[in-house]
Amino acid sequence: MGFDELYWHDSVIKKIEIDRNNPGKTDTILFEIDWYDIGIKKILFEDVYWLRMDMNFGVVAEESIYEAYIAPNDDIDIMRFNEKWHGILKDTLLCFIIKTASTGSEIKIIAKSCRVDK
Repeated sequence: MGFDELYWHDSVIKKIEIDRNNPGKTDTILFEIDWYDIGIKKILFEDVYWLRMDMNFGVVAEESIYEAYIAPNDDIDIMRFNEKWHGILKDTLLCFIIKTASTGSEIKIIAKSCRVDK
């Protein structure tokens, strides 16, 4: 199932894990999400090159997701990233965006791919 096909709205982020045990070779970010329609599953972002987390804490509420999508090519962060890596990276990277409803947070991940773990 593709990133944009998942039912993000009102699903809840339970855990975020960043794995850099093999830096530069296997950089991953794992989200444990209680999906609104299928229950708890994990989504793994693989070959991560960039991450920005603008998260707000102190709110007594679950971290429910408002929306998530793949950013268009004219997104400012993907454009800046591509400028920095111009000529070095040959792979196509995607910018995944997750916005939350309960705390107004935003997470942006530039990576090669993501997949839902069983």
